[in-house]
Amino acid sequence: MEAAAQVIVESPDVVYGPEAIEAQWEDWTTRVSPEGGDLKVHPRPRAPTTTPFTFRTPRQVPRLGVMLVGWGGNNGSTLTAAVLANPLRLSWPTRSGRKETNYHGSLTPAGTVSLGLDAGGQEVFVPFSALLPMVAPNDLAFDGCDISSLNVAEAMRRVTVAHMEALRPRPSVYTPEFIQLEQIRKDIPDFRSSAGLDKVIVLWTANTERFCEVVPGLNDTLGLEVSPSTLFAVASILEGCAFLSGSPQNTLVPGTLELACQRRVFVGRDDFESGQTKVKSVLVDFLISSGLKTVSIVSYNHLDNNDGQNLSAPLQFRSKEVSESNVVDDRVQSKPVPYTPGEEPDHCVVIKHAPYVGDSKRALDEFTSELMLGGTSTVVLHNTCEDSGLAAPIMLDLLCQRVSFCTNADPEPQNFSHVLSLLSFLFKAPLVPPGSPVINALFRQRSCIENILRACVGLPPQNHMLLEHKMERPGPGLKQVGPVAAACPVSNRKGPVPASTSGCSGDASGHPQVEEPQMPTT
Repeated sequence: MEAAAQVIVESPDVVYGPEAIEAQWEDWTTRVSPEGGDLKVHPRPRAPTTTPFTFRTPRQVPRLGVMLVGWGGNNGSTLTAAVLANPLRLSWPTRSGRKETNYHGSLTPAGTVSLGLDAGGQEVFVPFSALLPMVAPNDLAFDGCDISSLNVAEAMRRVTVAHMEALRPRPSVYTPEFIQLEQIRKDIPDFRSSAGLDKVIVLWTANTERFCEVVPGLNDTLGLEVSPSTLFAVASILEGCAFLSGSPQNTLVPGTLELACQRRVFVGRDDFESGQTKVKSVLVDFLISSGLKTVSIVSYNHLDNNDGQNLSAPLQFRSKEVSESNVVDDRVQSKPVPYTPGEEPDHCVVIKHAPYVGDSKRALDEFTSELMLGGTSTVVLHNTCEDSGLAAPIMLDLLCQRVSFCTNADPEPQNFSHVLSLLSFLFKAPLVPPGSPVINALFRQRSCIENILRACVGLPPQNHMLLEHKMERPGPGLKQVGPVAAACPVSNRKGPVPASTSGCSGDASGHPQVEEPQMPTT
């Protein structure tokens, strides 16, 4: 994938220095207060709630290494293969045509953000990675560990996922007695020094563990209730490395979060959101936002690989069930109509092990919603996918480590919270700082990432209003195309277009427009 041209914002509020990009930005919030049975809204400027920010992003991109826990699994080996294959521009024939390497499905290199409008009023889109200096995925270095001693090439053959022989995982934790915390800590600086890295991120992509019981006083011991993933999280934090949990178990127990806060190390969880659950988030957002009352959600999956076999165990399945079931909570809570307080849809999740299908995960979902006058609507989806594409959170996470900001009231530079809620778009059960709202709606999650990156270069939040195109006369800054509005670009499939009336021309979805009746003048 070719690198996108870097975006340069020409504004007195943005300075592109030799070492960093500094941007002045203003945040303001609308306050609401109940008064006498009404809701009084206090927008700016009546009751100013403005906070001036100064964002600073270093321009030098560090050399980044990723340590994958569960390197030999389908996710870890797929990510490694993609990063090795892309610089070589590998291609291969298939029955549906020749395929080439790419980073489709990864947010930062393949996702786009709207910069604004060009002279003709058309939106200009660029990849996320063009807004700010980010690590190129081709430059990532990999290491990792696994409870299996297979090299990554052999591991890929085992899990039926597409130069890997030299990549051999380090020993991993299977039980707390298997390996000591200090040995895990030694592996991280060894990887950093041997590969000449500036930063290392530890990513848990191993099998799902059972939920651990959180008991006061247990988090500072090595009792049996301390899971292997928690040991890796603690080792990562002690070594100053960000830790991301891609599985649904409760790795980041209170003691681990407290340690991350003390050491000012970023952590994120839980359970990477890729296929079926992302579709569920989008569809439920659509149904509820349309005013329907979704009353039942039933999800069924079957797959093979280590994931399918592991999730067939009741305790491990419970971890997955919890993360899958929470993805619609904020959408329901944001709708006092039609849901009453405490009311929520029935939500059932089933996962079965089916060896024959291999890495091809099959998912079926049924959504039932209530309509007006007692009607119901049922939507049934079937989804087949191969889950992978874990590079996006790594690059976003690293960017978060480099951004600092301050306000007029607090001029001391600070970083984002150690709990990276900015990464909620990438997790089924996102972790947020205490007191912060949990956002699961996909549009709001992505908009948060987009607008924070825009703020780092002094751009206002994207509001999608496009008022310039909704005015009777051309909006300010737009070129007038012809004597009236431009013709609709949709091709006419229903015959000739009638003469333009009332300043409109073209057709609507292929149907000729009806001539507007003439109003009497007297």
